[in-house]
Amino acid sequence: MTQTTHTDQLALDTLRLIGPAPENWVPPRDGIDHNVVVVGGGQTGAAFAFALRRAGIGQVSVIDAASDEAHAGVWLNRARMNKLRTPKSLVGPEVGLPGLGFQAWYEARFGAESYAEIDRIPRTRWAEYLAWYRHFLDIPIRYGTRLTLIEPVGERGDAHFRLHLEVRDGGTVRTVVETARKIVLGNGVAGNGGPNIPTVLKSLPPTLLAHTSDAIDFAALRGKSVAVIGGAASAFDAAGTALEAGAAQVHLFVRRERIASVPVTRTRAYPGAYDNYFQLPDALRWSQARRFRGAGSTPPADAVERVTRFPNFHLHLGAAWTEADVRGERVATNIAGDAFEFDFVIAGTGYAIDPALRPELAHIAGHIRLWRDQYVPAAGENDDALGSHPYLGAALEYLEKVEGDAPYLKHINVYNPGAFVSFGLPVGDVPSMKRDIPAVVQRISRELFLDDLAAHEARIHADIAADFDESIYAHSVWQRTNADVADVASS
Repeated sequence: MTQTTHTDQLALDTLRLIGPAPENWVPPRDGIDHNVVVVGGGQTGAAFAFALRRAGIGQVSVIDAASDEAHAGVWLNRARMNKLRTPKSLVGPEVGLPGLGFQAWYEARFGAESYAEIDRIPRTRWAEYLAWYRHFLDIPIRYGTRLTLIEPVGERGDAHFRLHLEVRDGGTVRTVVETARKIVLGNGVAGNGGPNIPTVLKSLPPTLLAHTSDAIDFAALRGKSVAVIGGAASAFDAAGTALEAGAAQVHLFVRRERIASVPVTRTRAYPGAYDNYFQLPDALRWSQARRFRGAGSTPPADAVERVTRFPNFHLHLGAAWTEADVRGERVATNIAGDAFEFDFVIAGTGYAIDPALRPELAHIAGHIRLWRDQYVPAAGENDDALGSHPYLGAALEYLEKVEGDAPYLKHINVYNPGAFVSFGLPVGDVPSMKRDIPAVVQRISRELFLDDLAAHEARIHADIAADFDESIYAHSVWQRTNADVADVASS
């Protein structure tokens, strides 16, 4: 554990009171490097590493393609909001240990009054907290390590994976292969698909187009005319960042006739629905996903106000792009009869969910059961985008499209937004941590235990040394004599 200050005393007390983490109880297997590999070293990777440690599961490795800690995760990189979009009171990576939570960390540094004054968590403070969490708990993360291919190996009893990794060390790149029994995909919003780029924009060169998931040089947009396409939070965040960076004009184009403002997922945020969402019938989960798609993803009010305070911000409603041409070094389009030219276009158009889009899933994507394989919607309720989501099991694991065809899939847990239709949340964000991290860890623990049942049976039947011998009580054992018998008889 790294050096701490007096402000970490509550966290220290928390760890002291719950006692030391159990030793690794998973028997080693020849040829296996890792019991669990967590793909993604942001908040998800750190939280899973700690939860698995507390479950006594060792040989856990967290990998991240980013070059270092500063570039891992989204909070100091692709995230551009001023505040997190979720309530400050939600349980996060502390998962039931308040002394390790954001509130305890924040109040130790800035005071309880300061915490009471903030309505939502500032993004940069959240990044500071996560950095503290990783270092305080001594969570090792292997940066510069990209998963390029998952290769299943073995049968049911010894099923595992060969993980093909691209490892960057300074200016050198090498390819290594490591083995793992379990995989947790905590790899962010694009972890089961990729950025959604509308067809009308796909011919634009990267010098004129970026998706909000890209690293965008907003300083280079100073004095430029910028188009942002999309009506959800990421589009407003990008528009706000461009305006604050000095863009001359920012036009935001939304297909809908009005900005989505009804957060329909709140109707199922109470514990009954939240905790048991997976148990809902398929038809109800499907209808809830369609309701969300119909209502639209709502940007926070402050994200809208962030841009509307600028006189050089222009909002276009009911304004879908149908054409985009390159003229010189600009993008030309025509929207509802109005001609525009822009120096740069930013697509805040969300993500496509489809495991087939991920190169690391190339060997297994065709075997993954999708919602379109499992559920046939009623007439008029089809949705191709929702149908491409994986149909997951109770612990967010992949299921086989054909029973018995790919039994290894249950050893891959999906902790990213690909779980949305199955679990009702954009899994991977803070709201999903309280429910889903314990469920995944419990399932991993159970399967690792049962897969090595013979070894555990031998262990729990093994001889064990006595805590003491009879010498500590021998002098107190009642020895019956003839006098004792006579005394008892006469009484």
